[in-house]
Amino acid sequence: MTKTLASFDFLNLLLHTGGRHIVLETEWLGFAGSNDFRRALTEALRLARLHHVTGWVADDRRLGPVRPKDLEWTHTEILLPLGELGVLRFAHLESEQVLNRLTINGMYQTAVPGLNYEFRHFTLLPEARAWAAG
Repeated sequence: MTKTLASFDFLNLLLHTGGRHIVLETEWLGFAGSNDFRRALTEALRLARLHHVTGWVADDRRLGPVRPKDLEWTHTEILLPLGELGVLRFAHLESEQVLNRLTINGMYQTAVPGLNYEFRHFTLLPEARAWAAG
């Protein structure tokens, strides 16, 4: 079962239940400035905690450009705390924009070795959801 927990002009936060894991999905719809980007991801983390999420799907396919300082913030304030919440699986769908994909993947390459949950890249949303749901 899928439920929309929050919706912004640039992002939908979806909750998937029914699998082995409860999964939060960030479905990016376009560009978000620094303040909106951080506010939305802070809300996603709050909702993940509230719903005892153990899986996460980051659908970055339509995400607009992200500033390096916001990627650093994401690593410290979102990716690291997810492990403390009990997230076991993090599925990532890459941005369709080449420069964005390179920048974000660089952040993940740096971050992944320090994360205490499984991280995988996907090209198809149904596969990412299925894996994150366990």
